[in-house]
Amino acid sequence: MILVFCGTPRFAVPTLERIVDAGHSVPLVVTQPDRPRGRGMEMAASPVKDAAVRLGIRVVQPAAIKNNTEFREQLTAFHPDAIIVVGYGRIIPQWMIDLPRLGNLNLHASLLPKYRGAAPIQWAIASGESVTGVTTMHIDAGLDTGDILMQREIPIALEDTAEALGAKLASVGADLMVETLHGLESGQLRAIPQDDSQATLAPILKKEDGRMDFARSADDLFNRLRGFQPWPGAFTIYKGKTLQVHRAQPSQPGVQLPPGQVLVEGTRLLVGCGKISYAATALELLEVQLEGKRRMNAQEFVNGYRMRSGDYLGQ
Repeated sequence: MILVFCGTPRFAVPTLERIVDAGHSVPLVVTQPDRPRGRGMEMAASPVKDAAVRLGIRVVQPAAIKNNTEFREQLTAFHPDAIIVVGYGRIIPQWMIDLPRLGNLNLHASLLPKYRGAAPIQWAIASGESVTGVTTMHIDAGLDTGDILMQREIPIALEDTAEALGAKLASVGADLMVETLHGLESGQLRAIPQDDSQATLAPILKKEDGRMDFARSADDLFNRLRGFQPWPGAFTIYKGKTLQVHRAQPSQPGVQLPPGQVLVEGTRLLVGCGKISYAATALELLEVQLEGKRRMNAQEFVNGYRMRSGDYLGQ
């Protein structure tokens, strides 16, 4: 088939590579304009642009697409069978939805209708899910509301962060998109409407989502720390300064501390959290970083900043 590919992040790269490897013709890749990145704020291409250049595919980077006549003419000239959209970062206008005979096909990193929105991987982990997956779907005018084509489920490992899980889902999703294209091409695949009553949302992350609320249980805070990687991470306040928590784990039951209160126990640094079934929980901080300082393990931090049992975090 003739396919136009729209995508921007690293998550989208395996799908682009896989559909090319499968023998489909991809004459055009559409991605976001280059953005300033890093400390030097130098202009940098998206991962999808880098991949397209490596594959020898023409790239366009329109600043806007809804009323872009030149862009519309470019796409129309290719007569694509389908437009593949993976993390492009723009709302797809109706003219684009209507253009190809097979429509616009999206790879979404959740088992829709759960976790519709911009951050499905992050919120699935943060919400304590043990299973997630990927969905291929037809794009319509709503937010991830289109008919489902195929789905594949994978477990969420206890050590998975959003970055690690994202890489797994990207690979599984790339294979699923190729299978979806084959099913559509053969006429054997039928779309299934989503059950809107089962929908949940995964809104774009905000900095404040990373603030640790020690009224939550230790398990909840641990899941949010894993889910909100690399941004906004997990942070709290210690003596008026931001303390980033890079690694932590729920403590064994039996530690009785008010939420936010610290217990220094040998080389261990524990903080009280909210209750589960009337039992107190605690989080063991393993690696932290005080504002303006380097990352350090719990023992280094306790020794360097003279933290004592009874101190509080979050104040």
